[in-house]
Amino acid sequence: QVHLVESGGGLVRPGGSLRLSCAASGSIFSIAIMDWYRQAPGKEREWVARIGSDGRTYYIDSVKGRFTISRDNAKNTVYLEMSSLTPEDTAVYYCYADGTWWGQGTQVTVSS
Repeated sequence: QVHLVESGGGLVRPGGSLRLSCAASGSIFSIAIMDWYRQAPGKEREWVARIGSDGRTYYIDSVKGRFTISRDNAKNTVYLEMSSLTPEDTAVYYCYADGTWWGQGTQVTVSS
């Protein structure tokens, strides 16, 4: 099994930045694809970003140019750097490994 723990969420003002982390443990050798999802109040969970084992990245249109997904294989950690944040980015953010394992989520609130 793979265990994922997100961290780095919190309260940030519009226009600000946050860096989320997702630390993986367990049977991590099999992890090839890491995703970030988010779920805003009253909305379905949506896919945000993906990074493959080769480092290629993909994003939902609404975050392109503002969010960057990266991975540090030595630390078994995936990051989501977020900038130019708006209230529409407010959500619980989850990491997701190989379409199988979810983290517990970390709250991001963008508000004045």
